[in-house]
Amino acid sequence: MAHPEITMSDDTIHNPKEPRHFMRAKIVPRTVRVRHGGKVIAESNNVLRVTELEKDILDPVFYFPKEDIFIPLFPLDGKTSHCPLKGDASYFAVDDKGETIAWAYEAAFELAKVINGRIAFFPDHVVIEEVGASS
Repeated sequence: MAHPEITMSDDTIHNPKEPRHFMRAKIVPRTVRVRHGGKVIAESNNVLRVTELEKDILDPVFYFPKEDIFIPLFPLDGKTSHCPLKGDASYFAVDDKGETIAWAYEAAFELAKVINGRIAFFPDHVVIEEVGASS
């Protein structure tokens, strides 16, 4: 069955090879905080909420500016993944035990460059909370 031409909102980022794969990135209008082991490890009022539609609607992901991460994150050598919309992701641990808690697209594709220089956290390894109005 042929699909009619798909038209999406102007403020979404589309995979040029698959127009049904797209994402929308918007600044969260509140401060967002990340806790790990009871400690605040990131807090920012400049967080992007990225919602992506792939084969399904994915849970929103919060991307923090690197300068708003309060602890060092350790790169996990050899652990990468590829997204046809965003590019190649690298992964990070909070300590030398190697528990993967975050990822980043250090060189996202040009169409997804809005997430360059930002870190996202796995919500099943940290607590992410929106805590109030941004300044």
